[in-house]
Amino acid sequence: MSSTAIVSNDATALVTNDATGLGLLAVILGFVFYTNSSQHPFWVKFYRFIPALLLCYFLPSLLNSFNILDGDTSNLYFVASRYLLPACLVLLILSVDLKAILSLGPKAIVMFLTGTVGIVIGGPIALLIVSTLNPEILGVTGPDAVWRGMTTLAGSWIGGGANQAAMKEIYEAGGNIFSIMVTVDVIVANIWMAVLLFMASKAKEIDAKTGADTRAIETLKKKVEKYHAENARIASLRDLMMIVAVGFGITGLAHVIADFLGPFFEANYPWTRDYSLTSKFFWLIVTVTTIGLAMSFTPVRHLEAAGASKVASAFLYILVATIGLHMDVFKLFDPANLWYFAIGIIWMIVHAGFMLLVAKLIRAPLFYMAVGSQANVGGAASAPVVAAAFHPALAPVGVLLAVLGYAVGTYMAWVCGQILQIVAQ
Repeated sequence: MSSTAIVSNDATALVTNDATGLGLLAVILGFVFYTNSSQHPFWVKFYRFIPALLLCYFLPSLLNSFNILDGDTSNLYFVASRYLLPACLVLLILSVDLKAILSLGPKAIVMFLTGTVGIVIGGPIALLIVSTLNPEILGVTGPDAVWRGMTTLAGSWIGGGANQAAMKEIYEAGGNIFSIMVTVDVIVANIWMAVLLFMASKAKEIDAKTGADTRAIETLKKKVEKYHAENARIASLRDLMMIVAVGFGITGLAHVIADFLGPFFEANYPWTRDYSLTSKFFWLIVTVTTIGLAMSFTPVRHLEAAGASKVASAFLYILVATIGLHMDVFKLFDPANLWYFAIGIIWMIVHAGFMLLVAKLIRAPLFYMAVGSQANVGGAASAPVVAAAFHPALAPVGVLLAVLGYAVGTYMAWVCGQILQIVAQ
């Protein structure tokens, strides 16, 4: 495996202008979202099996694989990761309502955190098991070391795509291992989501057998409906400009802080390099996360009612598309990659087993277990889907917990990365 890039193009790519490249990516994203919302039987059936997120990553990768765009020479990913990613995190974390989350009751928080811990410990356990069966998987060092790729999976399964991209930069995961882990992420996570949706259809029977108290769920439905009825509004131009100001304003401030702290630790405490404290990107992400959390206690958080998270999602999908430009689809059919899928499956089994065990011990309703898990693994894109499977009014609960995942994702994925590094060594 190459430690520098997935594809090495000898000939100049067909498109070398980044503006044209951005246009192509925008058209691809528009096509995916247009067809994903189409009611045509073909597209309805197509997206039942193929996740839209996978297409947003896969289609741009074809541009790179067939030398239409060269991801290595393009600056699109750098711009997206340094400007759009921090703004995306700020806007997603801005809507964290800790009071509302706490009002869900301690069991909801316990199940969410249980899912987080299950992922943090599940990765190292999976790596230990698979490396015992196939020691060669630890043979690759440098950017494409398996543990580095697994940190990006931890970021995705605790927070989401933004946290995944953050881990890719913080732990300097190479293109080869990252592309493999993205595929593992999508396939394994969607299988688990299907299991959760099936369990949701049997929620009453399961809760009856476990003796779970579901009265809080009914109260919660009424609170959620009331909150959205009072706060949702159509965004005005002023709202959109405030969203842009907050997102990029905090991003600019975070760059100033990161440009100081990274070199400061490098010069005075070089031993902190092992903990990513000398990385400017690490401080960039930690700064925007911390400021975003602080601002969630201010009136600025009401920008969410005007669609702050939707703007953030648009930034995120552009980032996903630029990441796809570093992927070679032909690498995905290598039989050697089956071991990486084994890692993902074992990892998810540990997470699921841990959650089911704790849910049974504290008699938590299945709703808390399912949404707590999906808020970690799937994030804001799919947690509401699982929540709505129990009741449409509960979909925002999935968003609340998923946004909490964005907030803790960077920190906990970093912790998981440290453990993975120890296991690999």
